[in-house]
Amino acid sequence: MNHRFLVSIIIVIALIALALLPVPIVGQTGSASKAPAKAWTPPKTAHGDPDLQGVWTSTTTTPFERPPQFGERLFLTDEEYAEMGKQLERQFNSDNQESVSANARADSGPPGHWTERPKNASRQTSLVVEPANGRVPVTAAAEAKRDYDLAHNTDAFEHMSPWDRCITRGMPGGMFPGGYGNVYQIVQSPGYVAILAEMIHEARIIPLDGRPRLTIKQWNGDSRGRWEGNTLVVETTNYNNKGWIATNAATGRIKGIPQSEALRVIERFTRVDRDTIQYEVTIDDPNVYTRPWKVAFPFYTDPEAQVFEYACHEGNHAMTNILSGARAQEER
Repeated sequence: MNHRFLVSIIIVIALIALALLPVPIVGQTGSASKAPAKAWTPPKTAHGDPDLQGVWTSTTTTPFERPPQFGERLFLTDEEYAEMGKQLERQFNSDNQESVSANARADSGPPGHWTERPKNASRQTSLVVEPANGRVPVTAAAEAKRDYDLAHNTDAFEHMSPWDRCITRGMPGGMFPGGYGNVYQIVQSPGYVAILAEMIHEARIIPLDGRPRLTIKQWNGDSRGRWEGNTLVVETTNYNNKGWIATNAATGRIKGIPQSEALRVIERFTRVDRDTIQYEVTIDDPNVYTRPWKVAFPFYTDPEAQVFEYACHEGNHAMTNILSGARAQEER
């Protein structure tokens, strides 16, 4: 038996041995014994719809519009994200220092227990994700109306926020995160989804049966929902022209921008894991914006979150005192 024949036999035996060894699963990055991650399967309700039920919160570190330094970047870098985490930790430590008096906090906001502090930093650079610059494409006329109402805020209640008037935070404004009250409870039944907001204790009842829309205009429009796979899609139209697109200070320059009867809002709720619902809302109002724009952020579970009573009206003495105070000042 010559040398080359022996080498050939050895090579064949080696190839057979290799073929019999266990082979890692394609795409696996760890050891061969590590099982691949299983795809998450959304749960179903008793009547067979994707299950969005539970108590959710949207408290976040993300600003509504994108600060200029981020350009068109949707997410923070690892370094920026780490720094945001450190800021949260410093804020948490500050909130828990009992020696800090209310006067010492006057320049930095209310005590921590008055507001809802996010427990984790967000990587998003803005809640507005379209247009690419993260800025709402507001018309000059809409900004002028906002500025006029602000300048005449104490002249008459019509110039005040519908939130200050204890009417509504608006829709979709009532879904946007603010300094507190960012807790929502979702309940489902056959043919309906209900969303209860802690703030102003508003409840949205969303039919899923394709019924005709109402013939009247409403502050928060008329919502109709449908399922697209595991995503709840809610389209809202039939607005009156009395509301604001956003009513809380966290929305910055968008607070006070008016709504018109042409407003059309499309929301998407997708449960992406046990503890997270990804929320997207597209806003189109040609009388107010130069193009449609989109906001996106997660709702997530928090063991400490609960829907507290929100007693807004009760005579609404703040509003009447503001107006009467302004009249007294004019007389002086």
